[in-house]
Amino acid sequence: MSGILFGLRCSESVAVPETRKSFRYNQHNPITSLDPAFARTQNNIWAIDCLFNGLVQLDQQLLVQPCIAKHWTISSDGLTYRFHLRTDVYFHPDPSFKPDGQGRRLVASDVVYSFERLMDEQWPKPGSWIFKGRVAKDSAFIAENDSVFVLRLSQPFQPMLQILTMQYASIVPEEACSYWGREFRRHPVGTGPFRFRIWAENQALVVLKNDRYFEKDSNGRALPYLDAVHVSFITDRKTAFLAFKQGKLDYFFGLESAYIHELLRADGQIQPELSNEIQFTKNPYLNTEYLGVRMADHDQRGQSLGPLQMKKIRQALNYGIDRGQMLRTLRNQVGRPATAGFVPKGLPSFSDELVKGYDYQPGKAMELLAEAGYPKGKGLAPITLLCNNEYLDICTFLTRQWEDIGIKVTIELQETALLRERMRNGQAPFFRASWIADYPDAESFLTCFYSKNPTPPNYTHFSNPEFDRLYEESLQETDQAVRFSLYRQMDQILVEEAPVVFLFYDETAQFYRKNVHGISANAINLLSLKKVRKED
Repeated sequence: MSGILFGLRCSESVAVPETRKSFRYNQHNPITSLDPAFARTQNNIWAIDCLFNGLVQLDQQLLVQPCIAKHWTISSDGLTYRFHLRTDVYFHPDPSFKPDGQGRRLVASDVVYSFERLMDEQWPKPGSWIFKGRVAKDSAFIAENDSVFVLRLSQPFQPMLQILTMQYASIVPEEACSYWGREFRRHPVGTGPFRFRIWAENQALVVLKNDRYFEKDSNGRALPYLDAVHVSFITDRKTAFLAFKQGKLDYFFGLESAYIHELLRADGQIQPELSNEIQFTKNPYLNTEYLGVRMADHDQRGQSLGPLQMKKIRQALNYGIDRGQMLRTLRNQVGRPATAGFVPKGLPSFSDELVKGYDYQPGKAMELLAEAGYPKGKGLAPITLLCNNEYLDICTFLTRQWEDIGIKVTIELQETALLRERMRNGQAPFFRASWIADYPDAESFLTCFYSKNPTPPNYTHFSNPEFDRLYEESLQETDQAVRFSLYRQMDQILVEEAPVVFLFYDETAQFYRKNVHGISANAINLLSLKKVRKED
């Protein structure tokens, strides 16, 4: 790399040396903060993952593994977690560390500080929800000594370890947070595989190799392998795609109709002319795409919400779409038909054999319409579907298929922000949406239908006593096999009651140059770079 950072001309003091071990990728949405307490979006999360560590982390199979914590124990009642910390973890250098600016060793009191900071009500942070209502009211976080940290819960919550793998739970030093104040977002100090170098907002971010990083590979070689990571912020996806094709980026992710056919053939394979230079991988992604129905007799203005309140109509909508054809036609086979409930493929509890969802049966859909009192759709009032422009092609495909069975659905385009606001306010009777897992456990999806939850996450206002009972039971259950069985029972209730039209389980689409190795394929769509290598 030169001293030009995608439009930012660096002074000599911040220029990154020319090296083939610099990894370059683009984010089309800007990073808003490098403070892990604000790691609420993918663009923030990927950068923060380079700079920080948590007590635990996920492997590619989404199993919880040690990180800052070497090992841990959980009490038999599920309330007390005791973490034994490594003693070779150091914070990055920073002026806040007196007198010489060298990063000090991380100790258990840093974990206490980080978690208490996350919950500080004087400065609300998006990540505070991971502990609210779950940890003990008194002495929730305890440093028994420098190398033992204790977390105490108010009641058992089985996904807690998975939650602790989130970037929100990263460990930060009090000195740096106090020194920089709210500007810590621009001066991050962590323990991660890379240390902060420069961030010109909306232009470029550069992080450099942390030479004191504590993790090693299976051969004992120090991580990371890369010397630097270089993030650009080209907002137009087509322009970013062209930069990737020209070799200016090492990595590209995501698909859009503007360029999908330039990358992939209709059968989902990479275009032959690109195959010598570019590697393509896809992997289950913990994201369920769906259409939601607001389950209530009347909206807030007292108006009837119409035929969608009839279960047979909702079931007919589900039987009336060919999900396989939709993915072949519009997504070049990236994604899997959602035929097994709301919980997506990629989670260990997923089973398309034990949870039976909807397949394409137009005849069955028409039978349900007749049973509902609308043979061939006669007399059925038109239904309005709220959708943003990004998903117009999918929603248009669906409305055409429904028209074939006698259901007229019209599309009302909404700006994304307005659509989300209407969903939050209960003013969206029928809407396109998606739900991405906050952590790799089916509870992260099923929570969307627990009646005691507000909006979000319960955008459909779904309420079912048996579902609620199973949900509450699952939170207490320590036996994994039993808990998974409870999850599947809840998912089967969702299939039967159909508060949503199940569309597809998403997949990640990753493209990278053939000289790049070690890109992880994980269902949480985390770009982890500590094990990525570049060849000459």
